[in-house]
Amino acid sequence: MQQGDKYCSGCASALELRENNGAMRPVCPACGRVVYYDPKVAAVTIVSRDGKVLLVRRANQPGFGLWSVPGGYVDRGEVVEEAAVREVQEETGLEVEVDRLLGLYSEAGRPVIVAAFTGVERGGQLAPGSEALDVGFFSPDELPTMAFPGDSRILQSWIDSLRSDS
Repeated sequence: MQQGDKYCSGCASALELRENNGAMRPVCPACGRVVYYDPKVAAVTIVSRDGKVLLVRRANQPGFGLWSVPGGYVDRGEVVEEAAVREVQEETGLEVEVDRLLGLYSEAGRPVIVAAFTGVERGGQLAPGSEALDVGFFSPDELPTMAFPGDSRILQSWIDSLRSDS
């Protein structure tokens, strides 16, 4: 159980882990309420320049020092596309406009759903933000070590989309 989920929000009884619809979930033995954990939603944006993709070298864990597609968590109530644009600006200094949805990505056992977009550069100054050690553009055949397996999947989808567009 996650921290803070020790008691039922309906009747205050102590929760127990029980099988529910094929998964172990916190369940209240007194009133039967089941606690479902919501996934986190992240938004990333593939920005390309001259056939190269913009990447961020992470200044935080997880993945400190490794590279990632610019992005981050969507705030509650925030439009996903606006979060994607905000994250690029915060991490790289570039102003972008979302072009299209590349895809939605998730992995078994991980609570994050990633909405990946492609974006068009509209201005700004390329410079690492407070959560980045470095930023740069990389050729698809010379990508650095990525921080997350999902980044590699997203980049491969982008590379595949380039091939299908030509």
